[in-house]
Amino acid sequence: MNKAQEGDKLPPMTKKSVLTALLAAFTAFAISPAVAQLQGHGGPIKSLAISADGSFAISGSFDTSAIRWSLAKNSAVQVLRFHESAVNAVVVIPGGKLATGGEDGQVAIWSEGQPAPATILKGHTAPVVALAASPDGKWIASASWDRTIRLTPVDGGETKVLQGHQDNVNAIAFTPDGSALVSAGYDLTVRIWPLAKLDSPITAQVPSPLNSISIARDGEISVAGADGKVYFLSPTGDMNASVQAAERPIISIAVSQDGKFVAAAAIAGSVAIIERQNRKIARTLVGPGLPVWAVAFLPDSKTLVSGGNDRLVRRWNAETGEHLGEVAMRGPDNILSAFEGDRGAEVYKACVACHTLSPDEGNRAGPTLHGIFGRKIATQPGYQFSDALKKMDIVWTPETVSKLFEVGPMAYTPGTKMPEQKIATEDDRKALIEFLLKTTKK
Repeated sequence: MNKAQEGDKLPPMTKKSVLTALLAAFTAFAISPAVAQLQGHGGPIKSLAISADGSFAISGSFDTSAIRWSLAKNSAVQVLRFHESAVNAVVVIPGGKLATGGEDGQVAIWSEGQPAPATILKGHTAPVVALAASPDGKWIASASWDRTIRLTPVDGGETKVLQGHQDNVNAIAFTPDGSALVSAGYDLTVRIWPLAKLDSPITAQVPSPLNSISIARDGEISVAGADGKVYFLSPTGDMNASVQAAERPIISIAVSQDGKFVAAAAIAGSVAIIERQNRKIARTLVGPGLPVWAVAFLPDSKTLVSGGNDRLVRRWNAETGEHLGEVAMRGPDNILSAFEGDRGAEVYKACVACHTLSPDEGNRAGPTLHGIFGRKIATQPGYQFSDALKKMDIVWTPETVSKLFEVGPMAYTPGTKMPEQKIATEDDRKALIEFLLKTTKK
């Protein structure tokens, strides 16, 4: 067993952690309890998790931080800073601990209220994009774009590496009874890993690359991804049903604790509320029209929280579709306000979370698109590209950008960090190219 498997122990207090504690105190003071929406992140919110008692939420962001929020006071009580890049995944571990997973390939386990991680788990060779904690709080599972799942005892011990997925693993969840771990990925499979026999997973085929998973208390598995559909599978992987919840890729799904609702968040900015029993969309939550990266239900099974590109944690009544609290329609600096009615700008909204258009804004989770046409792939200064992209000879032109979205990033640029999505119609691809030609000139 090596250090990466054991977890590296950190000193209890550093200069960085003191600054973090001060920042948390300032953030908590700055947010008004009268506003139901939670503000504090400096970048899009990528992940959300809720405590079992509903008293707090934790959010992870492209700004490299995670924030623990008091849902009663509508305020931040702790800012967690450790990761070198986006915090793609967060989870509340039963027993008073939290975990964050980052684009840097690391998992940090935090003791509640402590300013620095208690343990750091290493071993992944690509971004960690999903985390799950076993119901008894003994195991932490991490899924990565290195195509593996790592299963580690929370209190220390040997890591089990689960292999079998043939592409990025995007989602994981433990079954309610804790007997198995379920994973889903870009390889169009759902895999059920019995903890008692990890070398013999059940594999189920699904007709779409998958981004998210959630499991109801009765064991039914819900998964969703690139084709905008939510698929319902039995506890043994048999296909029960599917619902077309969005026209664009679904990024995140959540099942309410009573099993009544499934929330499906799409990259286009809407959240569909599906009645699980009759497999019908009951209503659609309409926010600021920007990517919604994460959704989670509170224990009451009717309050939904969402996080997205507008950097807010929003609350909704899933039974009525009403937005709870003050509606703050906060966009990314209104960058698209000058292009009202432009079809290309509408298509581009799915890209805003990761890319900028002007030289002043620089790189985000993805490189800036300023000056993209005529630029060789993986050459934008200041951005860390994967080795796979650096070996490619693609030069970005209207034709190559169009091809990227026609066949999808997985096929056109294997090894990319870019979420899988396609633009189905030639007219929409043409509109996007025309918009980029107008807005990315040097």
